[in-house]
Amino acid sequence: MFSPFHPRQTPQGLPFPFVESTAPPLACTILTSPRKQATSGSGSWSQPDSLYNELMILETFPVGPLQCNCTLLGDEAAGEAIVIDPGDEVSRIHRRLTELGLKLKQILVTHAHIDHVGGALQLKRLTGAPILLNENDLPLLAMMESQAAWLGVPTPETAPPDEGLAEGQRVGLDHYPAQVIHTPGHTQGSVCLHFAPLKMLIAGDTLFAGSIGRTDLPGGNSQQIIHSIQSRLLALPDETRVIPGHGPVTTIAVERSTNPFLRIR
Repeated sequence: MFSPFHPRQTPQGLPFPFVESTAPPLACTILTSPRKQATSGSGSWSQPDSLYNELMILETFPVGPLQCNCTLLGDEAAGEAIVIDPGDEVSRIHRRLTELGLKLKQILVTHAHIDHVGGALQLKRLTGAPILLNENDLPLLAMMESQAAWLGVPTPETAPPDEGLAEGQRVGLDHYPAQVIHTPGHTQGSVCLHFAPLKMLIAGDTLFAGSIGRTDLPGGNSQQIIHSIQSRLLALPDETRVIPGHGPVTTIAVERSTNPFLRIR
């Protein structure tokens, strides 16, 4: 079974492969106003213990068989949102946008593996929002049938992105912008999104809590991913909160000091 993690170690001691783990998925983090809480029931969201803000909405929740962390960032004042890595469960994502009364501005995809990009086109058709993906991952996008075969799932319909995600590009919302950091290694088009004012990094499958992305799939390069992390991500402030593509949240400080793949030899 396909796993996004490096074969030698999975985050927080989770057994390989990740999708067979019985450990709980990443808890949803919400920054929202009380009147915007989701209703109870299956697939609902719960109020966090901290990180409360009247205007910003930040929700991260696992979707699909590989439990890809999909992130919704919204500006309640502007009535706009972005969604990052809508790999699956598009109806759930779209329903949440509707509940929050937000218009989707961008669909950002950190890389073109099926569990991150599989629902992007469907979400675009429902919302009209453009899809942004780094052009170096277009060959992987063209391999969607093969990727589906790795998992034994139906092949999702995909299309070329509307825009690229290039190094240094500004994306996101007017009040909550992000800078694109190109971090090849897991794939050639892998990117991370640095929301500097929020002290937050969406890391895709480049960096995990206690691990890194696997590099034995098409487009992967083990030396590249280490260089990307050490030269680009570890240069970020210690307090930067890292939301990886799978598994629990971590910080740059924790990964710099404890990640076994990043020990300086």
